Amino acid sequence: MMELLITEVVERFYSFVWPMLRISAFFLVAPFFSLQVVTVRIRVLLAALLSWMIYPFVEIPAIDPSTVTGLVEVFNQVLVGAIMGLILQVVTAALVVGGQTISMSMGLGMANMIDPNVGNVPLLSVFILIFSTLIFLGLGGHIIMLSLLIETFSVLPIGQTVVPSELFAFIIKWSSMTFLGAVLIALPVMVSLLFINLGIGVITRTAPALNIFAVGFPAMIIAGIILFSVSMTSIGYRVQWLWLKSLETIKEGFGLI
Repeated sequence: MMELLITEVVERFYSFVWPMLRISAFFLVAPFFSLQVVTVRIRVLLAALLSWMIYPFVEIPAIDPSTVTGLVEVFNQVLVGAIMGLILQVVTAALVVGGQTISMSMGLGMANMIDPNVGNVPLLSVFILIFSTLIFLGLGGHIIMLSLLIETFSVLPIGQTVVPSELFAFIIKWSSMTFLGAVLIALPVMVSLLFINLGIGVITRTAPALNIFAVGFPAMIIAGIILFSVSMTSIGYRVQWLWLKSLETIKEGFGLI
């Protein structure tokens, strides 16, 4: 009787570990859940709780993780979860690059801050990241993100063959959004600062006694702060578009449409 109970527990564990692998890989890579504030214990508890909730509704084949087939399946589950997280991380990278471009244009390129989640980034990038987090949560993006993760179990069930080359090609194609998103974020401020910079150049050319370093840098910083404040509405709409586009990309890439 005891041997039967132990065998059933082992089989249940083998079937429970597969959805938890996909969800854990997603939590490890995805924005917000991969922050340093969300410790490993919290991620493991969230992954276990979500796996327990969807466990009765997902058909899970009996696969031994210690076999070759099991190792391949481990790679497949981790790949699916990590690719979903990377698609969202591309938006975060675009926001960081956009904030860095604005900082360099207005003369605050040296005003950096050590962010434990991103690294050494300008202050404007940190501000835009916090701003984008509030937009994402206000849109209910965390709920949509988890619902898409759960839907992948019906589109890409456990045990189905996953083609890594197709997923890699898809994420490489989507990574171009890093530069496009950065341009969309920084373009209004950059163009305005360019004209201001041209005006300062004309003034210093007509009046050589004016020191461009004494006049240009303070003027660019003040003008950049004002322009950035005025452009926050348009930047907010662009950030919202980037998050919605990333969620649509997940649907398209994994066939959830």
